[in-house]
Amino acid sequence: MRPSHTSRALVIGAGIGGLTAAAALAARGWSVTVLERARKLEPVGAGIGIAPNGLRALDVLGLGDPVRELRTWRGEEGGLRSPSGRWLARTTGDRAAARYGDSVVLLPRAALVELLRSRLPGTVELRTGTAATVTDPGAPDRSATVTTEEGDTRTADLVVAADGIHSPTRRALFPQHPGPRYAGFTTWRFLTEPPAGGVAPHETWGRGRMWGTNTLPDGRIYAYAAAEVPAGEQAPQGERAALLRLYGDWHRPLPQLIEAVPEEDVLRNDVHHMTDPLPAHHAGRVALLGDAAHAMAPGLGQGGNQAVEDAVVLAQLADPAGEVTGALAHYTRQRLPRTAAVVRRSARASRTSMLRAAPACALRNAGIAVVGRIAPSAALRALAGIADWRPPERTYAAQTQSPVRQ
Repeated sequence: MRPSHTSRALVIGAGIGGLTAAAALAARGWSVTVLERARKLEPVGAGIGIAPNGLRALDVLGLGDPVRELRTWRGEEGGLRSPSGRWLARTTGDRAAARYGDSVVLLPRAALVELLRSRLPGTVELRTGTAATVTDPGAPDRSATVTTEEGDTRTADLVVAADGIHSPTRRALFPQHPGPRYAGFTTWRFLTEPPAGGVAPHETWGRGRMWGTNTLPDGRIYAYAAAEVPAGEQAPQGERAALLRLYGDWHRPLPQLIEAVPEEDVLRNDVHHMTDPLPAHHAGRVALLGDAAHAMAPGLGQGGNQAVEDAVVLAQLADPAGEVTGALAHYTRQRLPRTAAVVRRSARASRTSMLRAAPACALRNAGIAVVGRIAPSAALRALAGIADWRPPERTYAAQTQSPVRQ
């Protein structure tokens, strides 16, 4: 029997996971409101990599192909380098696509957010500048309750908490859980113009430091770096100076990229991850999604991809005419084991790239070089069992879209 009222969903957070969930739930027939703390939708971070599993998840909303059209890395060789510039292993974007049946696409976070926002139908209400807290998670016979900082109270049949790595909702639902811990390293990210002659996509691994460089669809360079430093530090002379100190003697064009970027364009963030899984990804009528549920280190580039997976699976399970709490229990059973495994594998990958001891780094690099010569495709195995994920068969791409209300 269909409910006598319109089923209401509240999404807390308008990041990549929250917007994906809003679009997917609206396409399933939910009345959706998105509450975002920030005054404007300004994505945190410079670039994002969408792996084959993320692209297939976006296919559910008809957004996979628009993202695929932005692919820049194809037949050009890229790979892994040492600080001197020596190539340890090489591959191409086409080899990666052949291995997993789809591409890896690097694009600005702002571009992905705009694509997701364009997929929101006009029935979705998006409210910025509205911080919200779950005050009652609800139960089978009781709606969930969300209260804003202004004191407004809203009830909903379903609440999706996509409120980030330091999620207030997670802390409220699971107060005994330790939450995210410092992963032992800090990251820097920035966008800048390409150097003369361009640059091959690559990561460079040193001792307790790493660097990555990729070209985005608009021609700009997305650069990211990581180093083992104490948590909470800020560079006294600025983050650009810190990057020059850490990477200024590494191979070209790293120093040139750093010198070209304005100080205010360098983002610095300590990395936190949740190596202790939550007992569940839901409580009552509230589902946790993305970093709120399973923050992970960036070693496999899966943070945003897993959030998109969460969103499309949740929407597939959450029938607006069905029993919500049972659907959320099913959501936990589907998503928690997978995301916990991805968190663990991401932590291992980050530890490998951030090795500090000289003998361990030498052994690591020698092993990579040998494997790269004997089996060039071996480096692609890092995402085995992750990038080959496929979403539920149900798709929502045929839904008519119209401008979002705000």
